[in-house]
Order: sequence, then C-alpha cells, then structure tokens
Amino acid sequence: MPRKPKFDPAIHDDNPAWTAEDFAKARPASELPADVLAQFRNTKVGRPRSDNPKVPVKLRLDGVVLDALRATGPGWQTRINDLLKSRISRGKVKFDTPEPVKRKRA
Repeated sequence: MPRKPKFDPAIHDDNPAWTAEDFAKARPASELPADVLAQFRNTKVGRPRSDNPKVPVKLRLDGVVLDALRATGPGWQTRINDLLKSRISRGKVKFDTPEPVKRKRA
C-alpha cells in the first residue's frame, strides 16, 4: 500500500498554495490599520534570553571517551555540563591557576 503524504491537499484545503494573483494583492504589515498593528508590536519571538548563556567551545576528546558519552543518548552534552558544574561547585575539580581565565564576551 502506498504511503499517504503527511499533507493531503484534498483534506487541508483551508490553506491553499498562493497564486501569482495572491502575491500581487499582498501588502506589507505597515499598511494595516493602527489598532490591528498595535496588537503585534510587543510580541516576543523565540526563547527568552538566558542570564547565563552557554558558550560554544571546541574540545578535543579521545574517541573512546566521545563514543561512551554519545552512547548515553540524547542530552549527553547537557549531562557533561551539569556534571562538571556540580564538581566545580563542590570543589572536586582543582585548577592550577588561582582564578579561571576570564573570557571576552561578544
């Protein structure tokens, strides 16, 4: 039996593809009435900004170490971060330098 497409135009006809005529009639949002446009002004898009954002790094690990970490499944990078953070906060990880090196923020 052939697979049914996820989008079946016969069922989902409430959102048809735009024609050249539809595009010709389209107008920018700035032409909306002021009261309608005001409803969209303060909408925030995306995730909220984190107070403590993650910083991408390049880290070289042994292949067997990386394979073992990835074998734990999705979220392995977060688990590594949580493990390191907890060990550092409990004083289980010591650094040779008196203070961690400060990094420049973009």
